[in-house]
Amino acid sequence: QVQLVESGGGLVQAGGSLRLACAASGRTFSPFAMGWFRQAPGKERAFVAAIDWGGGGTAYADSVKGRFTISRDNIKNTAYLQMNSLKLEDTAVYYCVAGKRRGVALTTTQDVASWGQGTQVTVSS
Repeated sequence: QVQLVESGGGLVQAGGSLRLACAASGRTFSPFAMGWFRQAPGKERAFVAAIDWGGGGTAYADSVKGRFTISRDNIKNTAYLQMNSLKLEDTAVYYCVAGKRRGVALTTTQDVASWGQGTQVTVSS
């Protein structure tokens, strides 16, 4: 089992930037993809971005393409989500996830092996 702890959330004005980090611990010697989901008030949890074990393959939700960038550092067992040009609709709790496999197919909740506790991102006008 992999344990995940997010950091970096907060309040930012529209058009601003934030970087989320996710530190993994536990069974980190087994290869696994990492990613981010988010849940806005009154909405279902939704896929945001994913990155494969090697870091060469990434996937993004259409709503964040061109604005968000996912990356990972396997030496530090940490994944990152750089969020630029933030919009009001990006307001949500962001969850870091570890996938069941090493590949980037980590786009549904069924692909998730572990969840972080979540970090709030609030974008204001």
